Amino acid sequence: MPFRNGFPGWRIAIYQPRGTSPVASVRRQVSIGMGALAVLIVVIAAGVVAVGRLVRRETEMARLKADFVANVSHDLKTPLSVIRMYGETLEMGRVPDDASRQEYYRVITRESERLTRLIDNVLDFSRIEGGRRRYDMAPTAVEPLVRETLDAFAYPLGQHGFKVEVEIAPDLPEVAMDADAVGQALANLVDNAIKYSGDTKWLRVEAQAADGGVAIAVSDRGIGVPREEAQKIFEKFYRVGRSDTQARRGSGVGLALVKHVAEAHGGRINVESRPGEGSRFTLWLPR
Repeated sequence: MPFRNGFPGWRIAIYQPRGTSPVASVRRQVSIGMGALAVLIVVIAAGVVAVGRLVRRETEMARLKADFVANVSHDLKTPLSVIRMYGETLEMGRVPDDASRQEYYRVITRESERLTRLIDNVLDFSRIEGGRRRYDMAPTAVEPLVRETLDAFAYPLGQHGFKVEVEIAPDLPEVAMDADAVGQALANLVDNAIKYSGDTKWLRVEAQAADGGVAIAVSDRGIGVPREEAQKIFEKFYRVGRSDTQARRGSGVGLALVKHVAEAHGGRINVESRPGEGSRFTLWLPR
C-alpha cells in the first residue's frame, strides 16, 4: 500500500541542517568512529598488559612455591638424616667413651630442635595463609624470653665460634604477647643471623624500652642485605637474589612470619643493613 494512502497528510523528507555540509557531517561521523576505535584499542592494550602482568606474577609465585617445597624438603631431610646416623651409631655401640656419646646426644638434640623450628614455621605459615592463626596474649617478661631463645641456640652458636653479646635493660615492663609466637619470631631472627653470618661470627641481642613499648634487636656482621631489597625480604618466599645467599638454603617464610607476628601484636619489624657489613633487625612491641 503506498505510504500516502496509509498515512494521509504525512511525508518523509531528508534534508541537510543549516550551516553544515555533507562533507562536514561525514568527517564528524568518521572522527567519532575513529575516537571510539582508539578508545577500544587502548582498553584492549591495557587488558593485554594487565593479563601479562598477572601471568608473570602467577608464574613467579608458582616458581617461588616450587622453591619453597624443595627447600623445605631439603631442610627436613638434613636433620632427619643426622639424627638417624647418630642414633644408629649409638645403638650399635660404636661410640667408645662417655664424652663422645654426650656429644652425639647434643647433636641429636640440636637437630631435633632445628627440625621442630622448621615444622613450626611451616605449620604457622599454613595457618596464616588460611586465616586460622590465633594468638593468646598474656603479660610476659621480656628478659626470660630472650634468654630462653638464646639458650636454644647455645650449641650451634658455640659450634660455629660465635661471640655473643646480650644487653637487656633492667626493669623492662611486661608486654602483652603470645610468648610462643614472639619466641618463634625471635628464634627466626637468631637463626637468620647464624645462617647468613659470613666470616665474622658475631651476634648481639638487645632489649630496651622504646616508644612506649619494648624493642628487641638482633645484630650480626654477616653478608648484609642490599637497600633495594630490605623490605622485600619480609615477603613470603622471597630470598635475596645474590649468589652468596642463594647458596644457603631456607624456606623463605621465616621473616614473613616475623612480620606477621609483629603486626598481629600491634608492633613492627624493621631492618638496617649494609652488604658486607651486617644487619640489625629490630622487633618493636607495644606494652
